[in-house]
Amino acid sequence: MKDFVSLINAIEITNKTTAKIEALIAYFDTASDKDKLWCIAIFTGKRPPRPVKSSWMKHWCAALVELPEWLFLECYSTVGDLGETLVLLLPEPTHQIDLSLSDWMTAIIDLKSKTEAEKKAFVMHAWSGLQLQERLIFNKLIGGSFRIGVSKKTLVNALAKRSGIDANQLMHSIIGHWDVHALTFEALLEGQHINYDNSKPYPFCLAYALEKPLLELGAPDAWQVEYKWDGIRGQIVKRHGEIYIWSRGEELVTQQFPELVKALTDFKDDFVIDGEILALKNNSVLLFNDLQKRLNRKHVSKQLLEAVPVGFYAYDILEYNAQDLRTMALEKRRGYLETLFASSTLSECLKIPPVLRFKTWEALHSIRDGARRLNAEGLMLKQKESSYHVGRKKGDWWKWKIAPLTIDAVMIYAQKGSGRRSSKYTDYTFAVKKDDGLVIIAKAYSGLTDKEISEVSKFVTKNAIEKFGPVRTVKPELVFEIAFEGIALSKRHKSGVALRFPRIKRWRRDKTVEDIDTIATVKRLIKAY
Repeated sequence: MKDFVSLINAIEITNKTTAKIEALIAYFDTASDKDKLWCIAIFTGKRPPRPVKSSWMKHWCAALVELPEWLFLECYSTVGDLGETLVLLLPEPTHQIDLSLSDWMTAIIDLKSKTEAEKKAFVMHAWSGLQLQERLIFNKLIGGSFRIGVSKKTLVNALAKRSGIDANQLMHSIIGHWDVHALTFEALLEGQHINYDNSKPYPFCLAYALEKPLLELGAPDAWQVEYKWDGIRGQIVKRHGEIYIWSRGEELVTQQFPELVKALTDFKDDFVIDGEILALKNNSVLLFNDLQKRLNRKHVSKQLLEAVPVGFYAYDILEYNAQDLRTMALEKRRGYLETLFASSTLSECLKIPPVLRFKTWEALHSIRDGARRLNAEGLMLKQKESSYHVGRKKGDWWKWKIAPLTIDAVMIYAQKGSGRRSSKYTDYTFAVKKDDGLVIIAKAYSGLTDKEISEVSKFVTKNAIEKFGPVRTVKPELVFEIAFEGIALSKRHKSGVALRFPRIKRWRRDKTVEDIDTIATVKRLIKAY
């Protein structure tokens, strides 16, 4: 447990991915096989169900330190994290428990069948025998969410660097179904429980943002132009009857989209296609806000499948019946893609988006301006002779996004950041007018310079009205122009709308709270959108 605590500490004190990778490698070099497996399981969301209710832990701690409920809740509100609140309130340990991470996880799993009294005795004994940082990790393992600043990709990169095994193979291996008690660490890394050859994807070909006038691109007929769709970039791999769906983040997301898997089984050929996963209903692309309801779910209910059906817009093919097509010209690959889709009876959820027809660069401006009406982000411009290269290569593929939507809003809440910005207020909540008051419209964390952040922080310090844990309510005086990519009606938000990718465009020092937008004017953008 001490080694695992040291790993968590090393990860949390840095924002550098390389430092986190080195910390992970150091842990995997020294920990036991079982501890390594549990570390991977915890970091990839395979932690066993919570055996102890959070409310019990609050009650036990408050009773132990003789705090009334209101005072415990005030402490919790100030700290903002239950596990950390418990650590700060509990008395000093009376003895030392020295168990490995795997020993603790085994004991925690065994709690499932215990009575409440037995669970209390176990937790109280652990609290009295662990040091502060060990208690914090214990509290997160047993009673709360375990959120650490390590993505699955960072974990995989650390394992790949240490083992020399392909990162995509490792991603497939650790994301799939496996049991800590049924595999060794090496067997997990080697993927003895999977058939990686069938699922192996290709590195994605990426585009640069268009940074030059269209006229400088040469002849229009040398370019293939498509809409840039606002979904999840994905790569579908079908080999030997097996189907895998990879996200651009190199994560297997097959289980999240069962309707795609079902539709793809009708294809006789093997292939690897690149495209966009979209919320697609009645032949129309829905908003990304709708697609979000389908993401990161282990089980997709029948109701959700019907409410937010998902589709795939295929715009490139990388492999066809075991033949690697990536070095071929885009125009020729398009022919293979059309042949593939013509060979099967297609479901409504599988489509090839059309290539846009235009004769002059001037005509392309009006096509781009109409992209938002189709819930597209803009246009993609691709050289017809371009290969499917790895990563970005200037000149081959360009993305030409439409201008963002904007509103003027006033800051009403502020919270300090993390890392090097932990002393400054960097996280802001904004509001617009509604009736005679204000309603929250968005949160934003980017867009200001370091100098502006310092100015805003001084304002917050001098003009804070209330505090709720780490959050400060401030006088509604600072007005900012907020940019965002899209807008949709939302039942989850008090304002009734949700903004897509909100960020600060500029500080409107020339405006007061009287000049900000109303919720009515914001909602009118939905019709324009």
